Amino acid sequence: MQLNRNSMVLIVCAGNSARSQMAEGLLQQLARGRFIVRSAGAHPKDAVHPLAVEVMAEIGIDIHHAYPKPVHIFLRDPVRVAICVCDEASRACAIFPQDIEQVQWTIPDPAAIPGTDEACRAAFRQARDLIAQHLDAWITTQVICDN
Repeated sequence: MQLNRNSMVLIVCAGNSARSQMAEGLLQQLARGRFIVRSAGAHPKDAVHPLAVEVMAEIGIDIHHAYPKPVHIFLRDPVRVAICVCDEASRACAIFPQDIEQVQWTIPDPAAIPGTDEACRAAFRQARDLIAQHLDAWITTQVICDN
């Protein structure tokens, strides 16, 4: 798969409120404008989780302006790769043509972790760091053209 400035990588999760939003921010930083990065949800929540915004700010990535979007709004866009960060997301990606590359990662939902504020914050940090590891490994396998 070859990516260029007109290619889109769409990151999908269930609610588009935490994992996919964090992944979008991380991949935008890694992509450095060489391709388009967006995120969406199978069943979008009303807002991005505040702990997702907080833990991304800890590493210098601002996602406070982000908002959840449904996956179907990207059907007419030049999606080349769909990165699904949960099992529900992979079912939602079935609406795309078969010629797009689909990547499947199962990242635990940090918003589903019960506990104290600090335990919840730790779950978001763990998800962020796991997503970053997956993205770092994935991007090294991609052919990216600067045109």
